[in-house]
Amino acid sequence: QVQLVESGGGSVQAGGSLRLSCAFSGRTFSTYAMGWFRQASGKEREFVAGISWSGSNAFYADSVKGRFFISRNNARNTVYLQMNSLKPEDTAVYYCAASLWGNGSQRSTFDTWGQGTQVTVSS
Repeated sequence: QVQLVESGGGSVQAGGSLRLSCAFSGRTFSTYAMGWFRQASGKEREFVAGISWSGSNAFYADSVKGRFFISRNNARNTVYLQMNSLKPEDTAVYYCAASLWGNGSQRSTFDTWGQGTQVTVSS
């Protein structure tokens, strides 16, 4: 079965950057679309970014377009989320997710989740 392990979270000041990583194991990574979601305290989990199995297509929430960038390395079984120009409203637990059937854009197709990593942005 698929296992996902996130890393790279932490605390940063507004305007700073962080890069999250998600290590994938258990199945053939290159057959899965991957995504990042986040959940702020008291709010529902929301889609942040997704990427197709090949890496050719990437999708972003409007709130992060132009600031966050998703990428993947199929040789290393890893997906990344580069987060720039961070804002306090980006504070949340960030989750990596895998989708065998989707192209990375449909939230409903993600069915395997990591444990999450905390990102805190201070003003």
